[in-house]
Amino acid sequence: MKGYTYRTGDSEPSTHLPLWEALVTDSVGDVIEFWGFKRNHGRVWALLYIRREPMNARQIQEDLELSKGAVSMISRDLEQWNVVSRVRHPGSSAWHFVAEVDFMEMITHVLQEREGELIRRVSTDLKDAEKLARESKEVEQETLDRIKRMRTLAGLMQQALDIFMKTARLDVSDTRDLL
Repeated sequence: MKGYTYRTGDSEPSTHLPLWEALVTDSVGDVIEFWGFKRNHGRVWALLYIRREPMNARQIQEDLELSKGAVSMISRDLEQWNVVSRVRHPGSSAWHFVAEVDFMEMITHVLQEREGELIRRVSTDLKDAEKLARESKEVEQETLDRIKRMRTLAGLMQQALDIFMKTARLDVSDTRDLL
C-alpha cells in the first residue's frame, strides 16, 4: 500500500506524539491517501477524533508538525466535506476544530461533494460529446452507440450514488447487463 510501513514498538514516531497516537494518525493518513486524498487530511481528522476535544490550529500544527498554511488549507477542505466542524472554545478567541464522529454521515458528505461532482461533470461532458458527435457527419453509428452507453453508465453511477446516500446501501446487481 502506498505510503504504509509497519512500525514496531522500538521505532521512533514520525512526530513528537506518543507512538500509539502517531500510529493512529499515520495509519488513517495512509488510508486516506490511498483513496486519493492528501495524507494530512486523514492525519488531522484522526488526531481530532481520538483526542475527543476541540483543538485550535496551532495545537494541530504543533502536534502533527505541519505548517500554518497546511493546517489552514486542510481544515478548510475538511470543513467543506463536513468531516470537521469549527467551534468556539470557552476562554479562547481562536477557532477550534472537532471531528465528525458518525462515519456514515462523513462518508456520505465526502461522496456527495467529491464523487458526486465528478459524476455530474462526466455526465455533462458525455452528453455534450454525444450531441457534437451526432452533429458531425463523420462519426459512425457504432461510435455514437458507444458514447451513449458511456453516458448511460455515468447516469447509473449517479443513481447508485444517490441510492447509497439515501440508504447507506449499494446494490448494482441490476446493472450487470450494461457492464
